[in-house]
Amino acid sequence: MLSVRPGKEIYEQEGGWFHARWHFSFDEYQDPNWMGVGALRVFNDDRIIGGAAWPMHPHRDIESLTYVVRGDFTHADSLGNNGHLYAGGAQVMDFGSEGALHSERNGSPRETLRFIQFWILPSDPRLVSGVQQRQYEAADRGDRWLQIMGPAGEDGLDLAQDARVLVSRLRAGRSLDFVLPDDRGGYLYLIDGAGRFDDHDVAAGDAGVMTGPHGLALEATEDSELILVDVPLRFRRVGIWERARV
Repeated sequence: MLSVRPGKEIYEQEGGWFHARWHFSFDEYQDPNWMGVGALRVFNDDRIIGGAAWPMHPHRDIESLTYVVRGDFTHADSLGNNGHLYAGGAQVMDFGSEGALHSERNGSPRETLRFIQFWILPSDPRLVSGVQQRQYEAADRGDRWLQIMGPAGEDGLDLAQDARVLVSRLRAGRSLDFVLPDDRGGYLYLIDGAGRFDDHDVAAGDAGVMTGPHGLALEATEDSELILVDVPLRFRRVGIWERARV
């Protein structure tokens, strides 16, 4: 089953130096109807003006995942990691039970940085904090699904959870499909462009919520950028999430 979530219904926050679209309950935005999809708990589409930063802040018991849409994403953390990612870049930062700090900064003084950052809840109480990063190019995802994150041994950066993240740069007139198995949830986001999710017309900023089993048929009517997160609907909750209502 697939239901379309129009972009105009997704919460927006304007902070002067940042603009955010928070798809699920996060920070001051709390909506019991939007607490995530399965193990996917947070999904934020963030923009930061030139030179600005989210300063160092703590997390624990999550996998914080980032996909760079455009700009210079500059990372630092309390584990001693740093680096830059650009359009198509992917990052997995695991935060174990001991916690860690990280920050996100726009490395350009002028160009706006746009990135998708989302949390997947792990099921391993022994998760160790750490960072993986990889820069993908536009050609890597051209007119196909590119898996940028998945379980260890599969394509992309390693996730502790049984989850997968796929992206595509789909030209107008091209199509893709995706089969979501039983007991899985999917969150599909049209970052830019226009097209169809099954028989639904969609525009930039719209999202699709899927529950398996479902066979998705996707078509671009304009050049489009897409991201798809595939997660378990049933999973073991650990750490701070063990008793939380998610």
